Amino acid sequence: MKLYAILFLLLLLQISCNFFDKGNKETVGNVNNELAEVEAISRLIEKKPKDAQLFYNRGLAYKAIKKDSFALRDFQKSAELDSTVAKYFSAVGDLLFEHKDISGSVPWFQKALSLNPDDEKAHLKMAKLFLYVEEFPKAFVEINTVLRGNVYNAEAYFLKGMCYKSMKDTNNAISSFQTAVQTEPKYVDAQMQLAIIYDHKKNPLALKYFENAYQADTNNMEPLYGQAMYWQKQENFTEAKKVFKRMILRDRSYAKSYYNTGWMLMQEDSTEKAIRQFDIAIQNKPDYADAYYNRGICKEIMGKFAEAQEDYEQAISFKADNRTYLDAKKRVTLKIKK
Repeated sequence: MKLYAILFLLLLLQISCNFFDKGNKETVGNVNNELAEVEAISRLIEKKPKDAQLFYNRGLAYKAIKKDSFALRDFQKSAELDSTVAKYFSAVGDLLFEHKDISGSVPWFQKALSLNPDDEKAHLKMAKLFLYVEEFPKAFVEINTVLRGNVYNAEAYFLKGMCYKSMKDTNNAISSFQTAVQTEPKYVDAQMQLAIIYDHKKNPLALKYFENAYQADTNNMEPLYGQAMYWQKQENFTEAKKVFKRMILRDRSYAKSYYNTGWMLMQEDSTEKAIRQFDIAIQNKPDYADAYYNRGICKEIMGKFAEAQEDYEQAISFKADNRTYLDAKKRVTLKIKK
């Protein structure tokens, strides 16, 4: 069997395991199609082993199926075969940056920019790097370089907003994030940043931006969670429960919906109803330490000290150094001994 075919079969087995182990929501058909693309490009590489573009294309295919180590190897090979193409170096830098190898990504971006000073992706990655190390003037230089060439680059405005936010300049941060969503209305991260800022201000505009973020990606439950928490933090449990109910109808496995509903029921002294919500949260997330702890609180209130002790012990098994859990166990253990 030829080498590429052996590698392909090994990769197929590995991805099949990952697919079932991690609960990947992609369909098997899509995965098979992407694997077929990898195999097809591998055949071409056998015929043209010095074609840099083919290695780059296969790197993109590997990246699509989240096999980044294979993708990195191919991107590096493409840069080795043709050191005159900026996107090959930018691709390597991009992957290294995504995997937190910040310093390792820098020379690759620098090389990309030396070959193509107009490489927007490389400039924005450099901006992220400078944002990460809080060298904001340098970040602005990279961002503005991109915007001079492309005033419609939403990511550039988003990064400018992140710089201003880190600098505690809220007004300019809001302005930049708003420009990002005006340029690209479905820019979820920018919508979420606006929602978070207004949420901190207790401004109902937060609800609008959370909703916009959700509508841009209805598979992402975090914007709805943000909406619900906006109401919960203001102790408007009626409105918060409505949002959590909406979340449950959308995704019955989202454990935080049940947990927070249970927490609010606790505040309303509906202890038995709260326990039922914590039960469901734990069914969906068996390592949900806070759900065990709060269920234990409910049982302790009801005088079921042995059951409460079991819940506290379970919470501790997931967060062994949590002082609140440890104190609760000690408290209820003393009650049992009396």
